[in-house]
Amino acid sequence: MDLVTLTEEIVKSLVVNTDAVSVKEFPTEEENVMLIQVIVDSEDMGRVIGKGGKCANAIRTLVQASSSLKDNKYIKIDIDKF
Repeated sequence: MDLVTLTEEIVKSLVVNTDAVSVKEFPTEEENVMLIQVIVDSEDMGRVIGKGGKCANAIRTLVQASSSLKDNKYIKIDIDKF
């Protein structure tokens, strides 16, 4: 499973409005860095970030651990709402 798909599955398991979830990979200027942008419904933003950012940090940790098994790239995840 690639990292974008993994991120999308994790986020969709947390939100109520799964149709509004959009996860995309964007290129970066840095060689070993991958940027993943997550867009969710404004009502689901709190569920994805969590109290004190705990859910967001857990998502980043899981995706980073998966990356270390495959590509060994540094993962940046931006979470935004629309």
